[in-house]
Amino acid sequence: MNKGKVTIGMTQHACVPDRDANRKKAADLIREAAAKGAKVICTQELFAGQYFCQIIDYTKYDWAEPIPGPTTNMMQALAKELDVVIVCCFYEYAMDGVYYNSAVVFDADGTNLGVYRKHHIPEGPQYLEKYYFTPGDSEYKVFKSKYGTFGVLICWDEWFPEPSRILALKGADFVFYPSAIGSEPDNPDLDTSQTWVDGVKAHGIHNNFYICAVNRVGREDAVDGSGFMDFYGRSFVSDPWGNVMTEGSRDKEEVIIAELDLDEIKRARDILQFHRDRRVDSYQEILKLSISE
Repeated sequence: MNKGKVTIGMTQHACVPDRDANRKKAADLIREAAAKGAKVICTQELFAGQYFCQIIDYTKYDWAEPIPGPTTNMMQALAKELDVVIVCCFYEYAMDGVYYNSAVVFDADGTNLGVYRKHHIPEGPQYLEKYYFTPGDSEYKVFKSKYGTFGVLICWDEWFPEPSRILALKGADFVFYPSAIGSEPDNPDLDTSQTWVDGVKAHGIHNNFYICAVNRVGREDAVDGSGFMDFYGRSFVSDPWGNVMTEGSRDKEEVIIAELDLDEIKRARDILQFHRDRRVDSYQEILKLSISE
């Protein structure tokens, strides 16, 4: 069955303390992406604010928004206005004391297609996310939109092969990986940007689908002066063979645009029969956290 082509866009930008300014910047970049032909557009992770997880600060719980809320309202209206699908990443308020790192998908007519809540929550120097985010309780969702069928996984999720496999089995033709990733505060000389690109695009090879990974740029200082994060951008799109089709810079604000030939997915799967040869009957051990003889 011929699936045709779809043009996707991603917004890569720096974030400032003014949350309204961040929302406006994201909206302007979405408009630019739409003007360049993008029909499905994804924001970066938590784009409305700076990366607040560098320190412990309970007042940041007040940044969490319900649906509807300021960020989702803006993106829902924009999707309808521009006739595009928008993946809107935001800090979600579910109830007092329960807050998620989430992405909601708005179809081209503004319809809310559902929310994905980040499952894997990291904890490390200046990545103090377990304090702020409840582990996601949503399923690994595939969104069937006007312009394509795709999944969304958020940042730390992208380092684990299992969620990407599930989305492939559910029929996703491409997956967005909105991220906020950069320097390693406890290893300041370590540049993990190529590890990130290689690790994420490997999911595209294993599942024979398109990878659309979006990251932020810029330096953000912890509000208490204890450190900083330097986000390395490099938002990219790779094809079902693992070839990088387009890649953003390390430090510039820009939109990343790529045309995906969805028929290439079937061709790749007909040649590399990973799904046919899976041995699901032999994988039970993977459900354990550790394995000892």
